[in-house]
Amino acid sequence: MESLTGKVAIVTGGTRGIGRAIAKALVAEGAKVALCGRSQEAAERAARDLGGPGQVFGMAADLRRAADARALFEGTAREFGTLDILINNAAEGIFRKVGEMSLEDWHRQIDLNLNGAFYCAREAVERMRHSGGGFIVNISSLAARNPFSGGAAYNATKFALNGFTEALMLDHRYDGIRVSTIMPGSVATEFGGHGVGADDSWKVAPEDVADAVLMVLKMPARTMVSRVEMRPSQPRK
Repeated sequence: MESLTGKVAIVTGGTRGIGRAIAKALVAEGAKVALCGRSQEAAERAARDLGGPGQVFGMAADLRRAADARALFEGTAREFGTLDILINNAAEGIFRKVGEMSLEDWHRQIDLNLNGAFYCAREAVERMRHSGGGFIVNISSLAARNPFSGGAAYNATKFALNGFTEALMLDHRYDGIRVSTIMPGSVATEFGGHGVGADDSWKVAPEDVADAVLMVLKMPARTMVSRVEMRPSQPRK
């Protein structure tokens, strides 16, 4: 298994939930982590909590904007000098039926969940292909293959993200860039505006997703795990 010690990773949406768990796990493995969130205060607080200066760097970035994605990568380069890993985790879920969904609701999800992943992947490829390679992991969802009522926009972004991920892998595997997607089902986070309570104990924990990310990243260079599906062992009946 490959060591992550000294590797530099960017984790988008790293201030809470799955992203924070991934950032914490990477730090525990000896990696340096740049994370972003919606506010500078939240990003800096998460960075302090997870390791502080020299180990974790936090900044605000609205990844619906290509300029913010570039600023995140430029900031990471100034802080850590290189880039080995990108975890595209930032996403939003607004769950309404098509007839009740506003244009803003639709575009917010397309712009963050799909366009944001593209902006960041493009920045990562630009750097990795000239530095000997790297790893991109896109956090998708079982919603990428299981549509549900009220999830049209979210389903669309995750279906598209899976297709994008597979094409990205084919485009750049010979640049030394490995690409994987992690597809969790129900995870015990505040995603979608729902709080986390005792009745969420049946769900996948964010730390479980982080463990799957580590497993993918630590595979020998000759091997690429292209897709991981995760679901609760015993969902509610």
